[in-house]
Amino acid sequence: MGNDWMNQARSHASKLWLAPLCVCVVWSSGCFTRRPAAPQLGQVTLAHPLVPMATANAEMEGPPEISFEEPPLPPPLAALPSGPAKPRVAPAPTNEPAVVEKKPAPVLAPELSLEEVVTSKVEANKSMIVAQRNLDAALGKPLNSAQADLASKVRSFMDAAREAMKNSDWERAAAVAKKAEVLSEQLVSGL
Repeated sequence: MGNDWMNQARSHASKLWLAPLCVCVVWSSGCFTRRPAAPQLGQVTLAHPLVPMATANAEMEGPPEISFEEPPLPPPLAALPSGPAKPRVAPAPTNEPAVVEKKPAPVLAPELSLEEVVTSKVEANKSMIVAQRNLDAALGKPLNSAQADLASKVRSFMDAAREAMKNSDWERAAAVAKKAEVLSEQLVSGL
């Protein structure tokens, strides 16, 4: 009997928490019958339009005559194209490179003394001879990609030095020819 009484006490105790929970739910939900207040209208009065006495007593004329001109009809639909418009296609670009006339850049060369001009001429010619000799030495030998790149740079520096010589810019010619000489020596030493 002791166990039955304990089981009933536990069952009763586990249900006791339901009563306060229900009270809290009902209290927090508010009143179910309360409805929101309806909007209230202010005082409504009927207004009659005021008609001026002159128009009220005067005879009304008939309605005005409005003339209506019909616009001309569009041309027949048979003249219109039947399908959608064809898309416009841009012409294909040509593969020819655009020829741009390059104006020669103005050469700004400092005034050199006669001795400096002679020295620059000698150095430029000497460097050009050494660079050409080194290029000739590498001419018959197989070159890897780095060596071929060096040879190409040497040729471009030599062309730039020749151009500077034509323009009588001896100081620049000597400097560019010296670069060609140094690179050509690197090329020959790597063979």
